[in-house]
Amino acid sequence: MDTIIIRGGGDLASGIANILYKAGYKLIILEIDKPLTVRRKVAFSEAVYEGETTVEGIRGILVKDKEEIYRIWNLDVIPVYIDREGCIIKEIKPLAVIDAIIAKRNLGTNKSMAPITIGIGPGFEAGKDVDLVIESNRGLNLGKIIYYGKAEEDTGIPGEVMGYKEERVLRAPCNGRVEAFYNIGDIIEKDHPICQVGNEKVIAPFKGILRGMIKEGLYVKKGLKIGDIDPRCIKDYAFTISDKARIIGNSVLEGILYLNKNK
Repeated sequence: MDTIIIRGGGDLASGIANILYKAGYKLIILEIDKPLTVRRKVAFSEAVYEGETTVEGIRGILVKDKEEIYRIWNLDVIPVYIDREGCIIKEIKPLAVIDAIIAKRNLGTNKSMAPITIGIGPGFEAGKDVDLVIESNRGLNLGKIIYYGKAEEDTGIPGEVMGYKEERVLRAPCNGRVEAFYNIGDIIEKDHPICQVGNEKVIAPFKGILRGMIKEGLYVKKGLKIGDIDPRCIKDYAFTISDKARIIGNSVLEGILYLNKNK
C-alpha cells in the first residue's frame, strides 16, 4: 500500500490522517519536538509528549527512527516522528506529502518531495509550490481543491459559535510558562480563571467547555493561541474530530486519488 507523509500532527492534520488511515494508506506524521497544539485530545501530536495517543480509536505512537516506523506499521498504528525539516521524506519516498502544519506560510514543502504534494490553507500556490492546495477557511469554499493558485488569506477570525468568535480563542496575555487550572473537557463558569501564563491569569469570557488547552509547562509568547472554549458545553466536542477537519480530509483523499489516476 502507498505511503503518505503528513507534516504536522495538530487537529486538522489528525483529521486528515483519520480519513487516509481508513482509506488504507500507510501514514507517517512528522512533528516538532514541542508541538503547540491546542486541541490535544484529537491530535496525534500528543504522542510527542505522552509516547502514545489515540484519536477516535486510531493509535499514534512516537518513534525514533526508520526501523521503528516499519515495526509500528506492522502493529496497524500511525508512527509519529520528530522531524521539523522533513529529512526522512527522501528516505521513505512516499506517494504523497501533505503539509498540514497550518503555519499560514510554507515552511519548506515543495513539489520535489513526492509525486503528489498538497498544502493545506494559505501559504502555498498550487502548480508552483505544491500540486494542490486545499481551502481551509470556513465558508462556502471550505475544502475546495485548488489546482492553480492560492487559498484565501488568513482572516485571523475563528468561526462563529453561538454568537462568539474571537472570544472563543484564549491567547497568552504575556510571555511565560502555562499553568492550567482545568482539564480539557471541563466546564468553566464565566469570569473564572482558566489558566495562568507567567503571573497573569486568563479569565473565561463566558460559560463553556474547555475544548483545547496547550500543553502545560510550555513557555509561550504573548498573543499565542493557548486555548479554545466552546459555549455549547457539549463534552463530546472536545474529544471528536471537527467537521472542518473531516471536510479537509475528504478533499485531500479526493485530490490524491485524482492526481494518482492522472499522473
